[in-house]
Amino acid sequence: MTEEATPINYVSLSKAMSKALRHQPERIGITLAPDGSVKLSVLLDALNRHGGWPRTLTVADIMQVVEHGSKQRFAVEDGRIKARYGHSIALDEAYVPAMPPAVVYHGTSQRFLDSIMADGLLPMDRQVVHLSTDLETARAVGRRHGGKTVILQVDAQRAFRDGIRFYRGNDSTWLADRVPAGYLSIVWDS
Repeated sequence: MTEEATPINYVSLSKAMSKALRHQPERIGITLAPDGSVKLSVLLDALNRHGGWPRTLTVADIMQVVEHGSKQRFAVEDGRIKARYGHSIALDEAYVPAMPPAVVYHGTSQRFLDSIMADGLLPMDRQVVHLSTDLETARAVGRRHGGKTVILQVDAQRAFRDGIRFYRGNDSTWLADRVPAGYLSIVWDS
């Protein structure tokens, strides 16, 4: 089998890109711009130096993840790539405020409910709170936390009118700096 025909595990590549562009760019020797972007060629070189891939990665491999990833985590523009959302590192210009849909949802575990209903949704170890546009996605996110799943509905339009900043992550993900408890209601639990 030629090197070009050796398959790349795109799930592993997506995870490596997430770590580099959302959490630990320094681990592979890259520096992100204030908006969270880096030259595509710089990311590619760094991933090839540090990845242990079965063959040399190409721009086409990275674009496969960008264009076909189910969560639309990455964006490429003018030769630069960045993570759209999910950062645990602080960035100066990562998110552009936008008007959200009327309601969005947040899936969580029952064990966090008392804290959320007291303090609201907080970013915890991320820079922003992640919200879903549909119940199924919120349910899937909530299940990741283990235990009984609770889905919270966010009155996003009212929160937006009251000054809460929202940002578009992708087609099914919205983000917020925080969401006070007064905008939350329980819509489903398992």
